[in-house]
Amino acid sequence: GAGDELPALAVIDERLAQRLARALGDAAMDLSLQEQRVDDAADIRILRYCVVHDCGPMINPMIVEGQVHGGVAQGVGGALYERMVYDEAGQLLNASFMDFLMPYASEVPFIETDHLQTPSPLNPLGIKGAGEAGCIPVSAVIASALEDAEGFPITSMPISPAELWELRRRHTDPVAAQGADS
Repeated sequence: GAGDELPALAVIDERLAQRLARALGDAAMDLSLQEQRVDDAADIRILRYCVVHDCGPMINPMIVEGQVHGGVAQGVGGALYERMVYDEAGQLLNASFMDFLMPYASEVPFIETDHLQTPSPLNPLGIKGAGEAGCIPVSAVIASALEDAEGFPITSMPISPAELWELRRRHTDPVAAQGADS
């Protein structure tokens, strides 16, 4: 339909990414951007996820690519699906994979990656970390995109469609907002 095509949230400027990499120098760098759709029922669907990553010289590019993709998948789980649920006595209620919601491959978006290779001065190979870079920014990226789309702050993650729907209700209904503040 007419609303199916969304504009990209940002365009990755390679010169900006290279300046960031030079400024960070010895630290692994990850710049993540995403495009997502949130429908009236507050269902969140990530349409596109872009990562520019700098782990220094890539000794095995296929492994680095897998680390970034796996990290993004883990980050999507932490941002939208996975949560620990406890009862009043502190007993974990979802201790098995049968009860713990994790994303399927169908929930993990298409991931576009690009790599910078700025050597670290701290070791002879010039290498930096790669595994954590896909995972760390995902919750913040999703929360930021939701804030841009919805116009109100997202103050906790993970966020479910029911929680997003409730936030919408509170921000559009003054009576509901007063009840939530008390």
